[in-house]
Amino acid sequence: MSEHANLLRRHRAVLPSWMALNYTEPIEIVGGKGSRVTDAEGNGYLDFFTGILTNMLGYDLPEVREAVERQLATGVVHTSTLYLLRGQVELAEKIARLSGIPDAKVFFANSGTEANETALLLAAYARRSDQVLAMRQSYHGRSFGTTGITGNRAWTNVSYSPLNVHFLHGADRHLPQFAGMSDEAYIDACVQDLRHVLATATGGDVAALIAEPVQGVGGFTMPPDGLFAAYKTVLDEFGILFVSDEVQTGWGRTGQSFWGIGNHGVTPDMMTFAKGLGNGFAVGGVVARGELMDSLHALGVSTFGGNPISMAAANAALDYVLDHDLQANAAKQGATIMGGLESAAGRFPIVGDVRGKGLMFAIELSDPGTGEPSPPLTAAVMEAARERGLLVGKGGLYGNVLRMAPPLNLTDAEAAEGLGILIASLDAVNGEATS
Repeated sequence: MSEHANLLRRHRAVLPSWMALNYTEPIEIVGGKGSRVTDAEGNGYLDFFTGILTNMLGYDLPEVREAVERQLATGVVHTSTLYLLRGQVELAEKIARLSGIPDAKVFFANSGTEANETALLLAAYARRSDQVLAMRQSYHGRSFGTTGITGNRAWTNVSYSPLNVHFLHGADRHLPQFAGMSDEAYIDACVQDLRHVLATATGGDVAALIAEPVQGVGGFTMPPDGLFAAYKTVLDEFGILFVSDEVQTGWGRTGQSFWGIGNHGVTPDMMTFAKGLGNGFAVGGVVARGELMDSLHALGVSTFGGNPISMAAANAALDYVLDHDLQANAAKQGATIMGGLESAAGRFPIVGDVRGKGLMFAIELSDPGTGEPSPPLTAAVMEAARERGLLVGKGGLYGNVLRMAPPLNLTDAEAAEGLGILIASLDAVNGEATS
């Protein structure tokens, strides 16, 4: 048995069966530099999925590595939030300023799941209610509370939840009842549905709406710009808080605004964040209006939130994003890749849709005969891309969407290379599916 096969055997023996692995022959990544990684067999790949949108500046960026090394050299890798943490204060100041939320305060945790749990706690406490609104096809984490607000059955294990949740329309224009609607008509239909949900299914004292500006696990589906502003007009009538889940859309990734919610022309009461901020180091958190953040009466700490090592990495990563205007680069490279995919899509009957914003884009795969979602074709294109040296991700309500989020510092040459591999992979699988 090869060492690779033995590692896979050991993995399956001691880790949960529900912890998914990509590819029919899963790979072990052992090296990385820039936008590229190397597996244990010596194969090199251009990485368009970046550890599920987490290595947003790629691998081994000197500025991040050196910041972490400086902190390690002090000998202090952990103290807890019971002590002053300079890096935590500095990062909170930056995020509060960038958030646009008045009198903002920040709480750091370790992941997007923890961040969303904190936001739910703040909202439920402020409103004295367990009622929450969320979006169909959404994903907000793997904990008991966050699976309760996840609108995707593939990621939900139990039917019960600590929260009383109602799901809204907004990213489901593929449904027959919305076919052919303009953006304005669709937004109006969604707003009328929101009013109907509030009038029929809730007690009126709803705590919050939590929503992703672009649904990550949902396959990078998104509402038309302006929907959440229209929703917030209704929410404000009832005093309902609005939480924007920016775990995947923050830090300029969409290219059009620094936070995904920026396209909707609205400032939320809270935003949650994680993933790319630490460029691989564990950082999550919430930024919220000061009175909301301060409202809890019980004591609280975060043992690992604000960790000196993670804060060093996050401060360096955020500074790099801002200093190099990577939001503009995301817009530029995303336009190149999406433009190329849209131009090529007409040649491939297996392509149902190309969508995205900036360096957050997706290809939806459909059966060329029936038009139905096709997870097997999606898996086949993933394998074809890997064989050609490109790593991509998968998602979507039906598991039929390739989703990609390359590093924000992707170069022109890397964008062109990745686009070429994607088109070649689609061509190969399409030829087999339609022959």
